[in-house]
Parts: sequence; structure tokens; C-alpha cells
Amino acid sequence: MGEAAREPERERVLDELSAVSRRYMASYALFNQAVADHLGLHPTDLQCLNLLTLEGGPVTTGRIAELTGLTTGSATRLVDRLERAGYVVRERDVVDRRRVLVTTVPEKIVEFGRVWDRLGGGWVALFDDLDAGELALIVDHMKRTTEFSAAQVARLRAGDF
Repeated sequence: MGEAAREPERERVLDELSAVSRRYMASYALFNQAVADHLGLHPTDLQCLNLLTLEGGPVTTGRIAELTGLTTGSATRLVDRLERAGYVVRERDVVDRRRVLVTTVPEKIVEFGRVWDRLGGGWVALFDDLDAGELALIVDHMKRTTEFSAAQVARLRAGDF
């Protein structure tokens, strides 16, 4: 097949990818809202909690601002809400007493994990018919879109668009 014959097919698939991506993002945003509602959290707080569980230990509010793209003031208010809900506590850093670290509450994280486990139980089965190469392609796509989204968030926050 010649180059010219492939181009319309690529354009068609890119158009389909655009539509599917928009539906995917909307679907995830609505799912995120439903989970947040179920847990009595704001959707951003839910995703911050999700990111905190990936950090592997206590973090500063500044790090939370970096993870979420929020200002430090907004990140502080987010931590306030998570603390009131019982998901995190603030503790003085034992090495540098001037620093305050945000630590997840293990019992609440277990509860949080159970909700994800109940909702995502069939998630892995979605990939049963894919080989390692196909899975790697999906992983690469997700990494690239995550980086792209972070860059776009930064542009929006800087008013550079």
C-alpha cells in the first residue's frame, strides 16, 4: 500500500482516537466524582490521596502542590480537608523540626484501597487478550499523555495558551 493510500486511514483513526479519548476522559472524570461522593471527598482530594499512596511515605505540602499542580495555598486547604476527613495527619519532620510532613493514616488508606479493589476487580481482565508488547504500548501511551497533561496544566496555570 502506498503512502497516499495510508494517510486517509491514519486521519480516520486519529479522528476516532480523538473522540474515544474525549469519552474516556469524561468517563473517568464522572467515575472519579462518583467515588469521591461515595467517600465524602472532593474529586481533587480523592486524586491527591491516590497520588499520596504512590509516594511511598510522608511528603510536604509543597510536594502535594507539585503533584497536583495546585498553588501552595490551595494544597494547604486540600490537606486541611483530608485531615478533617481522617485520611492524613500533619507531623513535624524528626530531622528538620521546621518542616511539616503530611502522612496518610494507614487504616483509612486500607479502607480507601478496599473501595478501589471492589470497583476495579474486573480491571485486569480487560487486558487478558493483550500480549506484553500491546500492554507496553498502552503503558507508553499513558505515560506520554500524563506528561502532556502536566505540561498543559502548567500552561493553563501560567496563562500561557
